[in-house]
Amino acid sequence: MTLRKWLVRSGACAAALLAGCASMESHDKLATQVQAAQSAGGAAAGLKELEASATTDDARAALLYNMERGELLRQNGQYKESTAAWLLADGKVNEWESAAKSNPQKLLGMAGAALISERLKTYEGQDYEKVWLTTRLALNRIAEKDWDNARVDIKRTHEREAVIAAFRAKETAAAEEEAKSKGATVSGKELNGYPVESLNDPEVLKLRNGYQNALSHYLAGFLYEVLNESGLAAPGYRKAIELKPDTPLLDEGLRGLDERTGFTHRRKQRMTDVLFIIESGNAPARKPRTFTLPVPIASQIGTVSISYPVIEAAREVGPTSLTVGSVTLKAASVVDMNVMARRALKDEMPGMMIRGATRAVAKGVAQNELQKRAGPFGSLVGMAGSALTEQADDRMWRTLPGLVTIARGYVPEGEHRLLIDGRDTGSVVRIQGQYALVPVQVRGGAVNLGQVAAFGQLPTTAVAAVPVPAKAVVPVSTKPAVKPAAKPASQTTPAAPAKAASAAGK
Repeated sequence: MTLRKWLVRSGACAAALLAGCASMESHDKLATQVQAAQSAGGAAAGLKELEASATTDDARAALLYNMERGELLRQNGQYKESTAAWLLADGKVNEWESAAKSNPQKLLGMAGAALISERLKTYEGQDYEKVWLTTRLALNRIAEKDWDNARVDIKRTHEREAVIAAFRAKETAAAEEEAKSKGATVSGKELNGYPVESLNDPEVLKLRNGYQNALSHYLAGFLYEVLNESGLAAPGYRKAIELKPDTPLLDEGLRGLDERTGFTHRRKQRMTDVLFIIESGNAPARKPRTFTLPVPIASQIGTVSISYPVIEAAREVGPTSLTVGSVTLKAASVVDMNVMARRALKDEMPGMMIRGATRAVAKGVAQNELQKRAGPFGSLVGMAGSALTEQADDRMWRTLPGLVTIARGYVPEGEHRLLIDGRDTGSVVRIQGQYALVPVQVRGGAVNLGQVAAFGQLPTTAVAAVPVPAKAVVPVSTKPAVKPAAKPASQTTPAAPAKAASAAGK
C-alpha cells in the first residue's frame, strides 16, 4: 500500500471514529434543542427530548445526562425521580472525589486525552456544578421533608469544596510541567481575538472562586437553624455574606440568628418564618471559537488553529419583591450563573491554554512530518485531522437557572396569592409551620411553584386572636417595634399587630 493510500484510509477512519464518538458531539447543540422543546411544551417536553438523545446504557449513566435529567424532573415536580437521577450523577462525582484525594495522578493522567481534543476528556463536571449537585439534592430532600438527609447533603457540600480547591492547584502545576517538557509556552496575549474582558469584568473578579456560591451556604445556615443547631447555622450565614457581600438580606440571616432561635421568641412566634428561593432564566452556554496560536515547529515559528470556549457576558434581571397575601418582602439576588460560569472558565483557562499549547506543538510537528513524507497532500490530511479534533469542550449543565434570588420574612399561616414585583402570578401558596421553604420557578412569563416544605408548628395559644397585618412592606433597615415579636430585618410589621401578638403570648 502506498503512503498516499495509507494516509487517505487513515484520515477516513479517523473521521468515522470521531463522528461516532459521543464525547466529540456538541452538548451545546443538544442543550439548545432541549431548551427549545421546553419553551414550547414545558419541562416534560424538554425531558422527552433529552431522554431521546441517550440511546445506550453508557449514555444513560453519564454524569452530564443525569444532571440535566434530574433538573428537568425537578422542574416537572417529580422529586423522587429527580433525586434518583442526581444520585446517579453524584456517584460519578464521588468517584472523582475519591480519586482526587487518594490518587490525583490518575485524574491528572486523563488530561492526556486533551492532546487530541478537550472533548475526549472524561467529563468530570464543572466545579460549581459539583457543588450545585449536593445543594440541589438538599433542596429535593427538603421538599420531601427529609431534613436529616438534607443535612447530610449540606455537610458533603462543604467537604466537596475543600477537595476541589486542593485538586485544582495540583492540576495547574501538572499542566505547566507538561507544557515545559514539550517546549510549549503561552500567554493570554498570544490568543488573538479572545474576549478576555468577558473573564475580567468586575462582577467576575468579585467572586472568590468558581465553585462556591452564596445560596449553598445560606441554605446551610437556614437548614441548621431549622434543626435548632444555631452553632452550625452561624458559619453558613457568615460564609454566604463573604461570598456575596453588601447584601442586607444575607447580613440579617446572621445578625438576627440569636434572637430568632431564642426560647422567648419561639414561644411568642405567631407567623411562619418563610424562605423563598426564586429561580429565573437559563444557565449560559459555552460556545467554541477558533484562534491561531504561534508554535515552534522545526526551529521555526508556525501557527496552529486552537479552539477555546467562550461564554458571552449576559445579565439576568431577577425580582425585587414578593407579595404573599398582605405581606411584601424584599428580594435579593444571591447567584448569577452567568458570572459563576465565567469565573469557573477564568480559573480553568490557564490549564486549558497550557494543554492547548502542548496540543498545538504536537499537531504542528505531526503536520510537518506528514508534509515531509507526502508533500502538500500529507499537509492537507494533517490539517484536516487537526481541524476535526480541535473542538473546544462545550459541555456544561445547561438546565440550571440563570439567576437565583431569595426573599425571607414572616407570613401568616394560610393560603395566599403570590405576586412578583406587583404582578399577580395566578399562584396560591399554602404557608404553615414554624419554618417554610418555598421554591419558585420563573421562565419567561410563566411562574411555577415547587413543593412547599414546612417544619415545626407555631404555638396554638390564641393564634386566632392575632389579626393579620393589612400591609407589611419590608425596608431592610427598619427594626421591629416590639422585641418579643421581632422579625428579620427584611420585614416590618405594624405596631398594633405586634402588640396583639405580644399580648397573646403572655
